[in-house]
Amino acid sequence: MEISRSVNPCTPVSCDVVTVPARHGLEAVDILRRGVSEGVGPVLHDDGGRTLGFLVPPGTAAGWDVPGSTCTETDGRGLRLTPEPPVEGSDWLLPPGDADLATDPAVLRAALGEAARLIEAADNCR
Repeated sequence: MEISRSVNPCTPVSCDVVTVPARHGLEAVDILRRGVSEGVGPVLHDDGGRTLGFLVPPGTAAGWDVPGSTCTETDGRGLRLTPEPPVEGSDWLLPPGDADLATDPAVLRAALGEAARLIEAADNCR
């Protein structure tokens, strides 16, 4: 499967955020960072460590349907692509600068699917 490398960057005024439970998100980050594509953009985490938020191109929320996750349009509300914490109660896991482009939604969808299978397999080994 060929993955497109042309990803629209988020801007300070527009991007969507895919939110997943932290365990699922951390697995996906590992998968994306080991992948052959430039697959992972900026990633947020909440201070409680319960969720991760992947920045994706604007318009992704309209067609997002991955179980166990949500995708929210932000229209730039409260989101700053700077090294400082972007929203009260959160911080960057992968800050802008380390990851300048938004995560490709197709690549994220595949990584989340693989992460779910890995987590299920690990949980069934207990």
